[in-house]
Amino acid sequence: MTRSHTRDPWHDAADTTCGPGIQATGHDQRRIVAFDPESRSRKSPIRATAMVFHDPVSQRLRVDLDRIAPSDATVLIIGETGTGKELVSRYIHASSRRASGPFVAVNCGAFTDSLAEAELFGFEKGAFTGALKTQPGWFEAADGGTLLLDEIGDLPPALQVKLLRVLQEREVVRVGSRKPIPVNVRVIAATNVDLEAAVAARRFREDLYFRLNVASVRLAPLRERPGDIAPLAEHFLDIHKERLGRPDLILGPEAQRRLGHCPWPGNIRQLENVLHNAVLLAPGPVIGPDDVRLRCEGHSRSAPDSPLPCDVEGAVKALVARAVDDGEPDLYDRVLRTVIRTAFDLADGNQMRAAETLGMTRNAFRTQLAHLGAIPPRRRSPSAPPPVPAPAAPAVGRLIDLPIGYQKYGTSSILKMRGAVERRLAAHGYRVTWTEFLSGPQLMDALGSMQVEFVATGEAPPVFAQAAGVPLVYVGYDPPAPSAEALVVRRHSPFYSTADLTGRTIALHTGSNVHYFLLRALQAHGLSFDDVCVRHMRPADALDALLDGTVDAWAIWDPLLSSAQVRGDTRVLTDGSGLVPNHQFYLANQGFADRNAEAVAILLDELGKAGEYAARHAAEAARSMARGLGIEASALELAFSRLTYGAKPLDDRAVNQQQAVADSFHALGLLRSSISVREAVWAGA
Repeated sequence: MTRSHTRDPWHDAADTTCGPGIQATGHDQRRIVAFDPESRSRKSPIRATAMVFHDPVSQRLRVDLDRIAPSDATVLIIGETGTGKELVSRYIHASSRRASGPFVAVNCGAFTDSLAEAELFGFEKGAFTGALKTQPGWFEAADGGTLLLDEIGDLPPALQVKLLRVLQEREVVRVGSRKPIPVNVRVIAATNVDLEAAVAARRFREDLYFRLNVASVRLAPLRERPGDIAPLAEHFLDIHKERLGRPDLILGPEAQRRLGHCPWPGNIRQLENVLHNAVLLAPGPVIGPDDVRLRCEGHSRSAPDSPLPCDVEGAVKALVARAVDDGEPDLYDRVLRTVIRTAFDLADGNQMRAAETLGMTRNAFRTQLAHLGAIPPRRRSPSAPPPVPAPAAPAVGRLIDLPIGYQKYGTSSILKMRGAVERRLAAHGYRVTWTEFLSGPQLMDALGSMQVEFVATGEAPPVFAQAAGVPLVYVGYDPPAPSAEALVVRRHSPFYSTADLTGRTIALHTGSNVHYFLLRALQAHGLSFDDVCVRHMRPADALDALLDGTVDAWAIWDPLLSSAQVRGDTRVLTDGSGLVPNHQFYLANQGFADRNAEAVAILLDELGKAGEYAARHAAEAARSMARGLGIEASALELAFSRLTYGAKPLDDRAVNQQQAVADSFHALGLLRSSISVREAVWAGA
């Protein structure tokens, strides 16, 4: 089976979203996926609408799904993380009598306690602070179709009661209202946890469990259906080689053999990530065994015919029974501690991978680590001193790899040019490698796939990435630079105010730092994205599109902004002053930051020095970098003069401002889920 490949806000496939009534792309396709004939006939290379049923286990699953789909029965899908629960739900919807209606998928594990009810059931204007307009909930959005409640086991207890009532009465009551609204929705619930055990532990309501478990489907992990590995690998290879412009790339036989020998603890999602990485990094036309980067070989079977034990329940049951007979004390805590620590160690300290291995959410796994004292708790008492992380001591003669992602025109590029950070980190046992990316969204994509461990970007990219589950932490930020992003128009265009752009086309690199700036610029004139036509474009293509009239305006950041400004054929319509702070954030992979606090501190210190150099010696820095960057020295000098520096730990003001960015996107339905920025602030900051 394959999961849906809807485009993330930071992918480069061109799309245009114009005016009210047009279905938004990217972020909304993750929630509401129209499995209609038109979408299936498009055969988009980015969005899969097919499932793989090659292995006999999967073929039996298909028979079960085809029996269940035509009815309106509530379905409970049980399976490990990454096994394709959401796509199975879509298959059921597409094969049902509701196929012409909407399909809505929501992640119950992403709800905050304060917003969960409003998310599901909607709210009335004025129901709470920030409720500026009446908003239908997800049940109403799915009326006439299917609603997938993913990670149902993470639903807050108070909401379980209300959900049970909705399932029984088939009506919802919005927050702030007393009027019931009938809904005609088929509910599919999905979980990667044992709900029966949760019921026994009184973490999940028994009556809700029985209400959901009318028809149940158990998805086998990928290791139990090896016949699906090869066709899935080819499927993902076709998708990513087309997206990344490598149409002649093929998967070599040795690479296929390695894929077949991995037990895939992360299931299909892990397999896709491995193929994505291989397409990105393979140097030649054939993906060889060294291009397939697996993290499971040290913990898997050593030969193809050595079966991986699958009867986990039986083994644990026998172990517990023997321990009880022997009178072992504190059995529950000891077993839990062993499971959590073992998964953490096998994942090399990466919380996301460990959580996926255990079928838990990252937040739940992090909570268990904190209880065990393996990491600091998320919230510390203001009077308590911050923990002092132990420095990572590399083995003698071995350097710790530190891959850094950077933008050609960003502060990290200045850091790379100066060269001081490599020497300083090498003295502490680190080997720095640099990988260039087009913009913030691509940086966050690389951080999420663990191609890099440290990046610098603007406000919007980390918000989209956190909502998508990337295990990032904010380790620092630079002070605001609002004038360093702007809306640019042609010099002789008839537009002299943002309000003049109503109904016009604006070029935007979706998910980049100027995404929030454009939102605020429109709101300042009573407009929204529905009032303009937003066209996703790469910055390299946008200026030509502006000058030839393909687009009417361009939302862009420095130094490309300054490069456009020094031309005689463009002018700035409005910049971010008074609209946005335009912070530069420094982010790291959570596991890397937790284990390498010393390296993070060095990076922030050197970034501060690099920013200070460029801001105080703008002309000198511009002259030295202009040729390498392909930008006029005068444009670079203008950009550097607007540069702020500091690279200091996040304070409450910066956190609150970034939370406002996240809340704005979420209120418009542009995020997959609500997020808490404060929870992503690094404990070592």
